[in-house]
Order: sequence, then structure tokens, then C-alpha cells
Amino acid sequence: MAQSEDPEDHFAPATHRVRAGTLLIANTDLMEPTFRRSVIYVVEHNDGGTLGVVLNRPSETAVFNVLPQWTKLAAKPKTMFVGGPVKRDAALCLATLRAGLQPNDVPGLRHVQGRIVMVDLDADPDTIAPAVEGVRIYAGYSGWTIGQLEGEIERDDWIVLSALPSDVLVEPRVDLWSRVLRRQPMPLSLLATHPIDVSRN
Repeated sequence: MAQSEDPEDHFAPATHRVRAGTLLIANTDLMEPTFRRSVIYVVEHNDGGTLGVVLNRPSETAVFNVLPQWTKLAAKPKTMFVGGPVKRDAALCLATLRAGLQPNDVPGLRHVQGRIVMVDLDADPDTIAPAVEGVRIYAGYSGWTIGQLEGEIERDDWIVLSALPSDVLVEPRVDLWSRVLRRQPMPLSLLATHPIDVSRN
């Protein structure tokens, strides 16, 4: 595998300020089923609030059944992912840019952070294909009004961390929640070993 020249691919420093491109990791006490052990990628964070997608909730629905023209570009598993509880009937698409490319050079792409871009699903997949390593399509998203997320972070519902480009197109059957925590410095990395069901411990 060719080594990417972007140091961002291998080292994501812990961060405590929410911005586009950060991850929200559900803390071990957040038991609400929608967000339990979820990893959310923040797509927008501004005066209007925060919008993100859950990265680790694949659905049973094949991309082919909803947006067949994007099947070839979809990263495995080629299923729709559940981005969150808001607007489940709307689709949002993220992609990882190929190293060295600028998002502004390709119509239909909007830069989020680093090598992550948002893809206009009305664009022509053949135009997008040479620029990206793969796409992932989310049904719905997770949203917070202004100040709401900050309150949840203060309450320790979420841990704010930096994302790596590989987090967005995470391979099938990888426990992304544990993987992100494991790469943090101690004591945060210890949370990765937290049992899924405490009652079984």
C-alpha cells in the first residue's frame, strides 16, 4: 500500500473544540440507543448549530436500491449508513479525496476538513470518481441547535476528538468506537476496553 504523504492520515491530535472535521465519541454513560457507542463526524459547526453523521451505523439497505448510480463508488460495505435521527428520508454523502488533490478543482465537491469532502448526489459519479477514494452515503443526520451540543459535552455525553480520513470510510466489521479511543493517549485509551454491556462484566 502506498504511503500517503499527508501526516494527518496517521496522527490525529486530541481536540476539545468542536469544528467541522472533529469526531464526537459517545461516552460510556450515554446509553440512549440512537447514539450508544456512536462515532459522529461533524460536517458543519457554526452560528446555526451543528450537523454531523454517525459513521458506525450501517443499515441493511444496499446503495444500489436507493442510488444505483453511486454503487460503483460506494466503499464497502456498499450499504446506506444511518447518519442520525433527523430527516431519514434525505441522503448526505461524504468522500475521502485522493492525496494531493484540491476539492475546489472538482465540481460537485464541497470541502469539509483535511481530505474529507461532501459530495453533491446530483453530480455525475463519473466526474467525481477520479478525485475520491470512495464515498459513503448516509440516510439522515444528527443535528443540534446552537448551544445544545455544548451543553451535552459539558454533561460528558460526548468526547471531542480529531478525525483521521480513514474514519469516514471505515472497513466493514471494524469497531470504530474502540479504534478511535485506542489511538488516544492514556487515560482515554482505556475506555476502548469498556464492555458493551456493563451488566455482563
